[in-house]
Amino acid sequence: MPIIDHQFLATLSTHDVEVAETLIGVINFLLIFVAARTLAEILVRLSLPTIVGELLAGVLIGASGLHLLLPPSAHAQLNEGFIYVISALASIPAEAVPDLYFETFPSLQAVATLGLYALLFLTGLESELEELVAVGAQAFTVAMAGVILPFVFGTLGLMFIFQVEVVPAIFAGASMTATSIGITASVFGELGYLKTREGQIVIGAAVLDDILGIVILAVVVALAAGGSLQIAPIVKLVTAATVFVIAAIALSRTAAPAFDALLERLKAPGAVVVASFVILVLCCFVATAIGLEAALGAFAAGLILSSSKNNHAIQQSVLPLVSLFATIFFVLVGAGMDLSVINPLDPSSRSALIVAGFLLVVAILGKIATGWSFMSNKPTNRLVVGLGMMPRGEVGLIFLGLGTSAGLLTPSLEAAILLMVIGTTFLAPILLRLVLKDKPPGSDNSIPDEVAANPVGLV
Repeated sequence: MPIIDHQFLATLSTHDVEVAETLIGVINFLLIFVAARTLAEILVRLSLPTIVGELLAGVLIGASGLHLLLPPSAHAQLNEGFIYVISALASIPAEAVPDLYFETFPSLQAVATLGLYALLFLTGLESELEELVAVGAQAFTVAMAGVILPFVFGTLGLMFIFQVEVVPAIFAGASMTATSIGITASVFGELGYLKTREGQIVIGAAVLDDILGIVILAVVVALAAGGSLQIAPIVKLVTAATVFVIAAIALSRTAAPAFDALLERLKAPGAVVVASFVILVLCCFVATAIGLEAALGAFAAGLILSSSKNNHAIQQSVLPLVSLFATIFFVLVGAGMDLSVINPLDPSSRSALIVAGFLLVVAILGKIATGWSFMSNKPTNRLVVGLGMMPRGEVGLIFLGLGTSAGLLTPSLEAAILLMVIGTTFLAPILLRLVLKDKPPGSDNSIPDEVAANPVGLV
């Protein structure tokens, strides 16, 4: 995290600072949308998911490319041309621009987070509740296998093959357990596979992975702090997560009619999107208040309103927000990835590449194997399930950021984890598109059209 010289900034004119901050914000948004949409258009013509273009756009203008979009965690120097333009237009010293840039960056991250929540909210809205409940056993099995396999093989492999110490090895193993529900939901939604049996299994398992990831994070943080592991807080966390998910399912059957009745009484324009976002914010607040991730609350909010008779109207009002703000989120994920750690010409990177290769193989195979971890008497594309569980995305970066700030990781292990995150994040959408290109959702595995068009009939 860069150290910001607030005393130096205080010596500048308030007007000049405001102009500089406005220019930085406008240029950031311009860079994000132009780069993301340009690459998305190219990849659509190559029959690849647009999310890959958004991630590549982040890489191109971020820490691995032009240094025009730099998250504070990237530990890189801002592009000199960018600094010169802001300095000249705002009439402030060039040395003040980086401080202003990193001071205003949290606002951009807040907008990106809103995009993630909107995407997960939309995913919950599009989830068919009865289908999600029907695949609950399979989703639970997939989630457990997706946590246990990468964690066990990754941790033991690092300890016995690479002689990594216990705590760093456990942390690296834990970083491979999570699944990025945001990336998974985006890919399945774009490919029209979200309402299929495979899509519902993966979404359900990704939600459970998020819950298990929270528990693992709590345990790893306790280990990193040198404290003793206490069972009671972990049990409390698991119980809270279980109750929260069950409550969301129950409310989807009871709260949606009340929500519809409220909408009928609201006459002002924008009532649908405002009322929906009130539910979204409340669920995020409750999730955070009981120690869970706000992202889980966003998904639960969509699930609660999934049986509303206004479901289609809610989706249509949320879609533009997802198109705008989720793009920012995925570009920022790509911008934070530093590909210089995988330069084979750099001698200091070679040991990291060997460890990274091991972690990447375990991370990929550990998740793909989950597709064969459950029993089902219905036709299921198990490879699609496994590939859907593969991306670590922002969740893996959160683990990495925690390990870095706690001083747990050596530079080579830090680089190896980053490469694992990068590899799984980029490979999953591409492989899913290749696997599904000749297998669009059909009547065998997908929910009937008349049911999908009338989700109220499910409850």
